[in-house]
Amino acid sequence: MSSSLLRLAAAAATILPMLSWSARAEVVIGIDVSTTGPAAAIGIQTNNALRLWPQTLAGQPARYIVLDDGTDVSRAVKNIRKLTSEDKVDAIVGPNITASALAALDVLAETGTPMVALAASAVIVEPPSDPKRRWAFKMPQNDSLMATALVDDMRRKGIKSVAFIGFADSYGDSWLSEFTKAAGSDIKLVAQERFQRNDASVMGQVLKAMAAQPEAILIAGSGTPAALPQKTLVQRGYKGPIYQTHGIGTLEFLQVGGKDVEGTLFPTGPGVVARELPDDNPVKKVAVEFADKYEAQYGANTLTQFAGDAYGAWILLDSAVGRALKTGAKPGTPEFRAALRDALESTQDLVVPNGVLNISKTDHQGFDERARVMGVIRDGKFSYAR
Repeated sequence: MSSSLLRLAAAAATILPMLSWSARAEVVIGIDVSTTGPAAAIGIQTNNALRLWPQTLAGQPARYIVLDDGTDVSRAVKNIRKLTSEDKVDAIVGPNITASALAALDVLAETGTPMVALAASAVIVEPPSDPKRRWAFKMPQNDSLMATALVDDMRRKGIKSVAFIGFADSYGDSWLSEFTKAAGSDIKLVAQERFQRNDASVMGQVLKAMAAQPEAILIAGSGTPAALPQKTLVQRGYKGPIYQTHGIGTLEFLQVGGKDVEGTLFPTGPGVVARELPDDNPVKKVAVEFADKYEAQYGANTLTQFAGDAYGAWILLDSAVGRALKTGAKPGTPEFRAALRDALESTQDLVVPNGVLNISKTDHQGFDERARVMGVIRDGKFSYAR
């Protein structure tokens, strides 16, 4: 071999490890969201926020692989299997539907991949001692935290009886359970009705709920399907207060609901009403900064709970990746995924648009009362109530 070829070979031997290190140093995040199907309104808001994610995590180059699951549980699992097995992602963000997040737990445990879910129900992360849930974290507030906000508001208003109309799935199940616990013995649940996300009519459920003569009605749904029971209640002449959950936080809900959802009371993350928050709110600064960034891109009054959760996921990962890298583990390896899981679990006093995160071995969500306020729909917009 000539001396020039030997020099080239020696140079290549030096360069190739550098290229290999560069590839490993890139942090890869797999994202599963529902940008089509019944939950598309939620997924689109999520996707809007994803487009604002910086191209780095803790100063490292980051690559994001975004897949649509069509609001289909089996497709979500297929996506997550691809992301973990083929793309070797360092973490998963999403899904934004509880049933899909629950179905993903087996894949997380099999592959040792941490997940930051964008779905709400506490069953995704509780109990964190469960081997599968050990890898699961989530951004949205637990239903228990939001349910107590609703019950506190009802007590302030002297409401003693409530009818429940909720999704006939894990979202509705969780809300029924948490609301019942929070209500205790002083607020009576006088009717329990359920409906499917794709139902074209809920007249029967509404008539039964009204027949129980409740002082207020709670609708436990998310996205645009949650508007149907409320529109039906208004059309049938119901005059009492109507409460919804934080799952209604989409612009499409406001559009579909129109005048029939005016005055709706709902718990929400502070980011949704950032500019109306009291100046001493501990989340206001970060929430307003995100609101400015989001609305500069998508227009005034376009910010939602789901967008805030999605951007909060980047803030959380940015913080955790920095701590994981300090262990010496390299992105793209099982050791880094394990270090990232441990770093997520050690997050302390991290302010995101919808609250302050303190995650631990016993709490894989991490929000407290600073992550909720009461909202009201006023003049076709989500507004601050108290």
